[in-house]
Amino acid sequence: MPVSQGMYYFEYLEGEVIGPPVLLLHGVGGTHLSWPPEVRRLKGVHVYALDLPGHGKSDQQGGLQQIDAYARQVSDWMAGLGMSPALVIGHSMGGAVALRLAALYPEQVSALGLVSTSARFTVNPALMGDAANSTTFHRATANIVRWSFAESAPPKLVETALLRMNESRPSVLLGDLQACDRFDACDFLGRIQVPSLVVCGKEDRMTPLRQSQYLADSIPGARLEIVPDAGHMVMLEQPAVTAQLLRSFARSLVLFPGEE
Repeated sequence: MPVSQGMYYFEYLEGEVIGPPVLLLHGVGGTHLSWPPEVRRLKGVHVYALDLPGHGKSDQQGGLQQIDAYARQVSDWMAGLGMSPALVIGHSMGGAVALRLAALYPEQVSALGLVSTSARFTVNPALMGDAANSTTFHRATANIVRWSFAESAPPKLVETALLRMNESRPSVLLGDLQACDRFDACDFLGRIQVPSLVVCGKEDRMTPLRQSQYLADSIPGARLEIVPDAGHMVMLEQPAVTAQLLRSFARSLVLFPGEE
């Protein structure tokens, strides 16, 4: 089981690789399995999918309560592996971590993929209250999952997502929600200077389309892709479409910088 800096990671490398390495960062209460196989195994791309501190197979006791703290841990992990500047792709909270990595450690980020992400999250206080109480924790996870999928999502997919969410340690899930609630990227988006792709499910209720549009409008040169028939968990609901968007973006980066 590959572990570095106390964090587990999945690695995929097969065939001829074009473009930078890709680092996948999951969202609230997630793990590397939040990314479907189609995304974790992008053909022709060197992919890493990380379990953030306190999540999944990572052996640290708890999660963190600040996006900047997650960004520091990821930066240390990348340095520990000697990873070259990466295309960092984050989902939801993972997108917030990716944004802070680009702001704090720009030498480690060659490009950004922001999936179902927002410049500012406002977490429902009742949801945080449920997550903080052991007797209502399962109500919190049920609501997160219910709000995360489009109406058309297959029931089995939603059921599997709920089972995985319920495996989260309550303190870790609460810390993630607190980290998101404190996050605000509005004052630095305009200073991001790397190619950026923003991906949003058309039916996203957690981070609605207008929030992805704001990211795309605020980050210089960013491009927005809207995926039909998908909600907040766009990569699970439309894995083939999401994988193709991310793979095409990753492979396009061989043209940066300065190539025709």
